[in-house]
Amino acid sequence: MDLSVVIKIAAVGIVVAVLNSILVRSGRDDYALITILAGIVAVLMMLLPQFAELLSTVKSLMDF
Repeated sequence: MDLSVVIKIAAVGIVVAVLNSILVRSGRDDYALITILAGIVAVLMMLLPQFAELLSTVKSLMDF
């Protein structure tokens, strides 16, 4: 896994944490939950190519 992917995931986590704390303090708990879910979806979309590469590597190792 490339280091830039880890940095992007950390950046998304920081942004989501800040937005979550701001929204919770202002009483918008429903929007805070939506922000957390959007952050999880964004990270999963970033990791999808990595998962595909992992599965192809495992498949190539299992082929004899």
